[in-house]
Amino acid sequence: MSKLMKSLAFVGAVLLSIGAQAQSTVVDVDNEPPPALTVWPPVPGPLSQGVVFIPYKLENLRIVPVGGASARSISPRVGHLHLTLDDLPWQWADYGNSNTVILVGLPHGQHKLRIEVEDPEGHPYTSKTVAFVVPEAGSSR
Repeated sequence: MSKLMKSLAFVGAVLLSIGAQAQSTVVDVDNEPPPALTVWPPVPGPLSQGVVFIPYKLENLRIVPVGGASARSISPRVGHLHLTLDDLPWQWADYGNSNTVILVGLPHGQHKLRIEVEDPEGHPYTSKTVAFVVPEAGSSR
């Protein structure tokens, strides 16, 4: 092996080692910034046709399908969303990290959606509620 090839192999091994160390370095969850949720009003075009697209942005939390007490120590922080429509007594969870809630088939009229950011055990970090009106079919509102 030539001197140049040996040098390149050594540099490559050092860079791989540094990369592996960087990937395994984590911040204590207690020192991470808290999760932040931004929710925008429904997208007007689809809403006028009765389809509700509610975009959101989630910071400082990754949505992944894990749960339990041990998952609370994962860094960067992980969790999921709970969604409640119109204060109904049931809700659903979102583990998809799609950045958009899509609701189809709602009756026309006033509605509200509560989006809660949850830890892996289902305890809330923060939440936002968005109110909107689904127009009657054929309405230009």
